[in-house]
Amino acid sequence: MKTLPATLEASQNKLVWLPIRDGDPRARALYRRHYSWHEYKDNRQHDRFVGPGERLVLITLTCDALFIWRKFRPLDGQQGVNCSVFRNESNITSSQLILSAEELAWKRWPGERLYTYVNPKKIRSANPGYCFLCAGWQHCGHTKSGLVILEKLPT
Repeated sequence: MKTLPATLEASQNKLVWLPIRDGDPRARALYRRHYSWHEYKDNRQHDRFVGPGERLVLITLTCDALFIWRKFRPLDGQQGVNCSVFRNESNITSSQLILSAEELAWKRWPGERLYTYVNPKKIRSANPGYCFLCAGWQHCGHTKSGLVILEKLPT
């Protein structure tokens, strides 16, 4: 297997992320605990789980947080780079991790809008996406199925 760069460091927050490949078993273990994980009915394994398009899969050095950026053409017409998975089991606040991951996304895709979907039915918070809102994201709508859409525009 090819070696990836050792670390990516966010300049402002000094939080270190490790870029990894789609299908990395450490990332899969975290993703299995995310509410969007699903098991295939025929028991197939998820060798790769990010999906089509460009991607940036990040994990903390201690393997206790996962962030997946994905640039693709969604069916609902959203434009930009999508945070398709964020899972934080670390002691670092989620908003700090989000800010750090944003910097890396904008280094890869300069000037792009960032967006994510939050399923309010699958989380315990009374304020869906609160960690993103604390990181400066804004509500920008809902999908037909009721997901909350949050975005952050480049500064």
